[in-house]
Amino acid sequence: MTKTMRKWILGIIVVAFLGLLTVTVQKNLKFELGNRENFALANSDKQLQNGIMVLCYHRVLDDNAAVKTIEDLTPNNQLHAYNVNLSQFKKQMAYLAKHHIKVISTAQMVTMLQKHRTVHGKYVVLTFDDIDRTLVENAAPVMKHYNYPFTASIITGNTGRYFGGEQLATWKQILQLKRTSGNRMELGVHTNNMHYLEHGTPAFNLRPNFTAFKQDFATSQKVMLEKTGHTSDIFTYPYGSGTSQVENFLMTQPTLKVIYTLNNGIVTSRDNLSLTPRMIVNNSSWKSISQWLR
Repeated sequence: MTKTMRKWILGIIVVAFLGLLTVTVQKNLKFELGNRENFALANSDKQLQNGIMVLCYHRVLDDNAAVKTIEDLTPNNQLHAYNVNLSQFKKQMAYLAKHHIKVISTAQMVTMLQKHRTVHGKYVVLTFDDIDRTLVENAAPVMKHYNYPFTASIITGNTGRYFGGEQLATWKQILQLKRTSGNRMELGVHTNNMHYLEHGTPAFNLRPNFTAFKQDFATSQKVMLEKTGHTSDIFTYPYGSGTSQVENFLMTQPTLKVIYTLNNGIVTSRDNLSLTPRMIVNNSSWKSISQWLR
């Protein structure tokens, strides 16, 4: 066998291997995505004609070649469940404007529900968890274009760090965004340093960590006061919910007006504010979100 023939055979083997690998990756990706949690609006809420839908975003990544390649090769939640690409985010904000959806702030929602127990019409509140750099760099300019208010919840002890697949914004970036956004931007606390799992369970939900969680909550408010000049009346659960012990503690905090969860649903009365439901926005949930808003 000549040297040239050996090269051809090796090339054919490499191409065949890469082709097989591509097919396998695509099949695994399709399987993983097909078995993922359904983020769509629950059927019981689809018939509601009045309410406030609180939308929850995490990342708004730019549509570059690297992001698209990784999206095609991995079922990673950070890219599929907790990310909306910038092009899609622009379309979503334009959709709200086109359909004349009333986008209100968290504070406006609280005031509205204090005045009457039921909501008339359909409203949207925009919220962002963690405050990574894509909020500052990608999402904020789009919302500024439409003059939309938004709430961003911050892990006060982790700013500027690489965390869970995202680059968190620094305090300098956050405060600059707050200055340029003014009253359109509200800040919530997302714990100080307890946004992590222990043996698959949110650390703050473990009973032995309850005292640490109470201290962590106090620290997060202290940091907020030092950095912004005031504490926050908004708490956002990491991982979406808390135990009854944690819930009872938060509900007795006199400064808190809203406790955000990731419970699927729509806000219809002020009774919801102690466990405020939100809709995670991603490619699988937007269809049901947009259908309800029409």
